[in-house]
Amino acid sequence: MGPMVRIGVVGYGYWGPNLVRNVATKVAGAELVVICDSSQANLAKAHEAWPETATVNNVEHLLSDYNLDAVIVVSSAPSHYPVARKVIEAGLHCFVEKPLTLTSLDAEELVAMAEEKNVRLMVGHLMVYHAAVRECKRIIDSGELGEVLYLYAQRLNLGKVRTEENAFWSLAPHDVSIALYLLGEEADSVSAVGADYLTNGVQDTVFANLHFPSGKMANIHVSWLDPHKIRKFTIVGTKKMLVFDDMDPDNKIWIYDKGVGEPKDAMSYGEDLTLRFGEIRIPSLKMREPLADELTHFVDCCRSGEQPESDGLSGLSVVRVLEAVDKSIAEGGTPIKLVSGV
Repeated sequence: MGPMVRIGVVGYGYWGPNLVRNVATKVAGAELVVICDSSQANLAKAHEAWPETATVNNVEHLLSDYNLDAVIVVSSAPSHYPVARKVIEAGLHCFVEKPLTLTSLDAEELVAMAEEKNVRLMVGHLMVYHAAVRECKRIIDSGELGEVLYLYAQRLNLGKVRTEENAFWSLAPHDVSIALYLLGEEADSVSAVGADYLTNGVQDTVFANLHFPSGKMANIHVSWLDPHKIRKFTIVGTKKMLVFDDMDPDNKIWIYDKGVGEPKDAMSYGEDLTLRFGEIRIPSLKMREPLADELTHFVDCCRSGEQPESDGLSGLSVVRVLEAVDKSIAEGGTPIKLVSGV
């Protein structure tokens, strides 16, 4: 297998323990070396859970004293850029939880730095490694749905209400990353509307529309002010339609043999389109923990030198959409043009 990839983790708050657990117990070829957090309470929890792993309270100590190969950054979103910048400057591979940064300029800098230092930069777009999402991608690429026309996503719940970031920044990075992954292209414009019903200046409900160079569209609706807990993707193709329902514990993908077709024979006005209502197919899925697959992919890329699927450029693309949504909301729904690449 070769030498172990020595990993340090920065952040042991809400999500950090899950990454630490996976690195320590589920990722072949990874060695959990050190955990860093500025909170003594969090470090105490880390030491209690992983007594054989070193704990430190500053990033500089982590980078200088533990002979690491890679660092996982799962601290607060505002800290992603400064911490990741230090990691990449030190010549180490870097995994950053989503969003990569809070501005596209910072994301562009990290992508360029990682290329210059020849290290792997990967973003924690967890849903790209979800077995059901990957099956959706396989089905789309197989042509079973025909040409994908548009898709829409709903991520709704009553709570958790935040006061520092709006619902789109909090919830939609998952859905934006899924849409870009499934469609295989970057959006070229974004328009959005939102409302701050609960906290002034912080949108708790957002409707965003992404347009793509191919003509495809994606609509994303996120809210933490809704009576339903919904995590659902609907994909409409020329032949069939697909629904991915992440809240369904057993049947996550439903394929509907439904569509609209042209008639075979000449027909009168108003009868020139035919509706098709066919069978429903529910594929069997072998579910795995997406986080374990995601981190295994990161370690494999650290060893092979290959670019991760959710690399820095994909993280940059998501941040650009998030920024554009904010700008469009501020401008009353005006479409915002997007650029691609670095």
